[in-house]
Amino acid sequence: MSYCDTCVVRNRAICQALDDSEIQVLSTIGRRKVLSAGDPLIWEGDDSLLVANVIDGMLKLTNSTEDGREQIVGVVYPADFIGRPFGKTTNHSVTALTDARVCVFARSDFDRFAGDHPKLEHKLLQRTLEELDRTRSWMLLLARKSAEEKVATFLLEMSTRLRDATCSGPHDEPLDEFDLPFSRQQIGDILGVTIETVSRQMTRLKREGILDLPNRRSVKILDRDALEAMAG
Repeated sequence: MSYCDTCVVRNRAICQALDDSEIQVLSTIGRRKVLSAGDPLIWEGDDSLLVANVIDGMLKLTNSTEDGREQIVGVVYPADFIGRPFGKTTNHSVTALTDARVCVFARSDFDRFAGDHPKLEHKLLQRTLEELDRTRSWMLLLARKSAEEKVATFLLEMSTRLRDATCSGPHDEPLDEFDLPFSRQQIGDILGVTIETVSRQMTRLKREGILDLPNRRSVKILDRDALEAMAG
């Protein structure tokens, strides 16, 4: 039995576009890789040598400034695709946020396989356009929204993305209870605000009865309408 036969994200990852015989061929060029939190997978600026599907866990995409400061520019979840097919260099680093498992392919092997399977290329294009839409929305958040709106929008985004990472049905509702994969410092880095601002806004949301915060990572949305209104 190949890894693909028991893959928990097969019906949500890009390989859902393939039939059983095509999946068997794909499984011959892939391998499983286990990462611990903090382990790097891809380095910014390196040659683009591999691509991967996330099986479980979460990873962050980062860029670094010349003086060594790191900016989180994205997060990938189970069933997401990592890497740049048909590209020569990698534009960002990829590091495990949590313990994770990924299915890794040599980029050259994957490029050849994708070129022979138009349905897979179509799925890659669809995922790329979805990511572009998310990036444009995030640009609006960073450029125009207040700290209050940023934190509210971030929590709503998490409730949807974490739902997508754990549920297989297309009509599942966003999660009202979840554990954040980030520390408050990391949330501040993502949103372009200080850790103090994040803590202050989270405390305010709890005080106003919009959230419950059982601990520093757990979030329970009590009033989604109010949170959406606050997100603008």
